[in-house]
Amino acid sequence: MPTWTMKGQYLKNCSCLATCPCDTIGVPAPNSFCEGVLAMQIEEGDFDGVPLDGLRWVAAAHWPGPLHQGNGTLELFIDERSRPEQRQALLQILSGQAGGTLFEILAAIVSEVKGVHFVPIQFEFDRAKRRARLTVPGFVETVSRPLVVPGTGQEQRVIVCMPDGFEYREMEVAQAEVLRSSGAIEFDWQGTHSSLAEVTHTEKGLAR
Repeated sequence: MPTWTMKGQYLKNCSCLATCPCDTIGVPAPNSFCEGVLAMQIEEGDFDGVPLDGLRWVAAAHWPGPLHQGNGTLELFIDERSRPEQRQALLQILSGQAGGTLFEILAAIVSEVKGVHFVPIQFEFDRAKRRARLTVPGFVETVSRPLVVPGTGQEQRVIVCMPDGFEYREMEVAQAEVLRSSGAIEFDWQGTHSSLAEVTHTEKGLAR
């Protein structure tokens, strides 16, 4: 098994209610399906000596029911700035072939990969302010903003802690103001869930 690490900023925006019921009760809501975007900006990374610092990756995904029932589809986008050896490293990680609990689980519940694209990825992320913006030109766009209290319009901070989590241990809950994919997997949502987290993934699983 190769030795690797990816430390950085992680964004998950999906079609569910805020706080992500797939994480908490194990089934999507209010819809019977779940779809959305996973993305990471790697601040520090290495794959058996191949540096991954500064690279970004994005996945657009759809599951027809609860994630644990599988049959998911996924479209993958990898930073065009990556060199051939970095692309190969990221593909091994993201496919679950190189270990890492999150990616092994994704491999088990995704039955079809609809394409891999090497493209420009724009990523802005401010966890403390619960704001993010992700763009893959021509394919994906999503914008996160803070939750607000309906009666007052004031920003509201909600943190979900998952001490035994395999995706993240703690995430700031936000709202996906825009969540759009126009590639092989198509969707268009507003006002749905957004997770912002700082994570470190390794071949052994989530380190923090």
